[in-house]
Amino acid sequence: MKKYLVFLILLTTQTFYAQSGWTKNKGEAYTQLSFTTISGYDTVFGDPEYNTERQVTDNTIQFYSEYGLTDKTTIILNLPIKLIKTGQLVGNTTGITTENSTTNLGNIEIGLKHQFYNKKWAIAGQLNIATNSGSFDNASGIRSGIDAWSFTPTINFSRSFKGFYAQAFTGLDIRTNNYSNNFKIGGEIGTKPFKNVLLIAFIDVVKSLKDGNIALPSSNLLTALYVNDQEYASFGLKAIGEITEKFGANVGFGGAFSGNNVAKKAAITFGVYQKF
Repeated sequence: MKKYLVFLILLTTQTFYAQSGWTKNKGEAYTQLSFTTISGYDTVFGDPEYNTERQVTDNTIQFYSEYGLTDKTTIILNLPIKLIKTGQLVGNTTGITTENSTTNLGNIEIGLKHQFYNKKWAIAGQLNIATNSGSFDNASGIRSGIDAWSFTPTINFSRSFKGFYAQAFTGLDIRTNNYSNNFKIGGEIGTKPFKNVLLIAFIDVVKSLKDGNIALPSSNLLTALYVNDQEYASFGLKAIGEITEKFGANVGFGGAFSGNNVAKKAAITFGVYQKF
């Protein structure tokens, strides 16, 4: 039992932004700074797939933190800074959008997670609220976040087994400003092949309910950045290395089986974390 508990504590403090059933102990904190890049893409998932007008690079510097208000209640903060660039034209076209590079806030997110069951399976309810803190440049079509407030209630399940752990979540993205709402579900499995290394495989599915009809500018549609009815079925791998008891690094790769209005290119993430 003690061996399982140590493994569980390692997982709950190191997984990227997992929506898990585990919470921080009172007074404990976890912080992470990461960089994610989707570089130089011009193809977007759709039915049929389509091209952006210009090559787009979508980079994100992200600060993420969790703090244990009590042993069963954790507060969450996610602060994304978007570094987005539109480059050369795709194909033979005169172009409606302009070439540009911007650095702006994305959708700042705060959350509260409360664990209400912890016997073998840990089960928690979570509510994240994303502010309408993004920006939009009409000339280039660059948008740094959803033009809406988002409310995301989820129910999260986690369990530690001998040598590995599993967790899953399901919930909704409820959005204002006539954006469509989303159904979401996902899960991951992790294991420690080496003493200080954790390997994780995950899947994540977002399905638009197609119940919103916001009218976005044509320049925004030509970049496909944070447009309506974005959905995907994604997969990926993460590796987390513990350098000391409280400090470590991680790397992740994410792709998609299918999607709609999202880039048809993999995302790569690098990060470092600190526990307090």
